[in-house]
Amino acid sequence: MRELLRAVDAIASAGGPFAAVGLVRFNDPWWLLALLGLLPMIAVQLRERRRAPRLLTSVVAELQMMPTTFRAALVGVPRALYAIAFALGAIALARPDLPGRPSPLDAEGIDIGLVLDVSTSMNAADFSPKDRINVAKETIADFIRQRDSDRIALVVFAAEAFSQVPLTLDYDLLHGVLEKVQTGVITDGTAIGDALATGLNRVRSGTARSKVLILVTDGDNNAGAVPPIEAAQMAKQLGVQVFTILVGRGGRVPYPVGRNLLGQMQYEMKEIATNPDLLREIARITGGKFYTATDREALRGSFQDILSRMDKTRLEDQARYARRVEAASLLLWPAAIALCLGLVLAETRLRRFP
Repeated sequence: MRELLRAVDAIASAGGPFAAVGLVRFNDPWWLLALLGLLPMIAVQLRERRRAPRLLTSVVAELQMMPTTFRAALVGVPRALYAIAFALGAIALARPDLPGRPSPLDAEGIDIGLVLDVSTSMNAADFSPKDRINVAKETIADFIRQRDSDRIALVVFAAEAFSQVPLTLDYDLLHGVLEKVQTGVITDGTAIGDALATGLNRVRSGTARSKVLILVTDGDNNAGAVPPIEAAQMAKQLGVQVFTILVGRGGRVPYPVGRNLLGQMQYEMKEIATNPDLLREIARITGGKFYTATDREALRGSFQDILSRMDKTRLEDQARYARRVEAASLLLWPAAIALCLGLVLAETRLRRFP
């Protein structure tokens, strides 16, 4: 009975029985050939009707005037019920199944690698009133808060790349480590290729079917041992999408140079090189998307778009890999009822003589 209820629920979630027809899959389809057995059953029924015993009488006018009773009209019902039971049983033996309704337990997360640039250029203050690194950290923290079943890793890089947090569901740990991230700790530079390679090493060990890297940087590749395009090709081979976000305007931007005697931060215009074409190519190779964020709202919008794309991927994965429900019991119960009803009617109210 439990399987019956699960099958009914599957049909209901698919939009009704007619909507479910296109979703049916037969595990033993050869049993459907048994439906050909209905043909001889129909042939025997038609032959018996022609050869049925008849009452011989010399005067038939009075008999023709007699109305056909409801009981007589239903005389063929038992055999029809036998045929229905036979057909349903044959289909049940073919083991049809339907996609089950995804439950929270079926909602597998996505393995996400957050790759954050912490080179000193991220101190540029064109995200007034805050600098790039702090706005990026706040936006990433908001992103983490919106996750509930995704495992997330954190990688930071400048001239070198370092893994800060492996794939984890401990979001409190992620927030704690992210809060302490700052520029100027790692040798200055921008090693985009090394950062991607380190991120790939983090997410490749994950068990999720979908894996992504989110690269947040404000500069051009000028350090490291791994060429960025080579790292992108590695990501493609591993089935990892890379979403790249270029932070800031590039060109001449206000950059902190120290504090004055009153403790106020002083800024000078500094040229910061960017390479949007490189980030766009990395995203194209891996099937991700390139974003440009020149202010706080644009950066948040980039992460929101990435969120919507990942949620869409999760729904597609659930539809593709959702556990299927055996529907045989949905057919066996009606088959048993039809058979029993036919036997009862044939031996009682619709019993034929001779």
